[in-house]
Amino acid sequence: MDRGKRNFLKIAGLTGVGAYVGLKGVQAIGNKGTKAKKKLALVIDTRKCKGDCPDCITACHREHNVAERHNPNFKGPGPKAAQGIKWIWVSTFAGAFHEQIHERTGKRKEPVVVLCNHCDDPPCTRVCPTGATWKRKEDGIVTIDMHRCIGCRFCMAACPYGSRSFNFSDPRRSLKAVKPGFPTRTTGVVEKCNFCVERLGEGLLPACVTACTKKAMHFGDLNDKNSPASKALMGVHSITRKPILGTGPEVYYVL
Repeated sequence: MDRGKRNFLKIAGLTGVGAYVGLKGVQAIGNKGTKAKKKLALVIDTRKCKGDCPDCITACHREHNVAERHNPNFKGPGPKAAQGIKWIWVSTFAGAFHEQIHERTGKRKEPVVVLCNHCDDPPCTRVCPTGATWKRKEDGIVTIDMHRCIGCRFCMAACPYGSRSFNFSDPRRSLKAVKPGFPTRTTGVVEKCNFCVERLGEGLLPACVTACTKKAMHFGDLNDKNSPASKALMGVHSITRKPILGTGPEVYYVL
């Protein structure tokens, strides 16, 4: 073997070791079962919310400069513009809770609002090779640094709820107006609901909660029994999406 080939194999070997070490380090960022000081959650009362009011979707997407892009293949309920790039959208009840349909829910026809579940044990964070998505230690919110996202879409494959969208083209071209203070995205990045971390930092509620005219959304810390979310779950029957997966969703639905 000539010297050139030996040098190439030596460099390739070191690169492989470095990549492996780097990947192990990144996996530690989104490690399994990270315990948060707070347990922020969203409770949606489906007795009030029938999935027929677009106010929460409109408020969320305007707040975060979500591109108004249509998905011509989408057949479900809700605004068509919300189905291409989406942070919060509408699903059929059977589609959201197909494994929990029984005699008490099987006849339900009204759609439900769905979004990122900000799981207690999020599978998306464990597959991201750059640490661009992680679970915040202070409150349990699963968020994304869009500047670190390389567009591999591993997180989209790992998410069992379809909560992430990928920008195949420049989303800024689809914006009718840009809200100052929140960054716009570029081609090749993933985005999703962030529980309005930028609003929480200013002492405000998530945009969807504020916009809900039926007062069907309740947000707060489940570790605080006096929070709106905790109170909304007291003495009622509630479910989460795909509980059998063990991800621990922090979006609850009151039936």
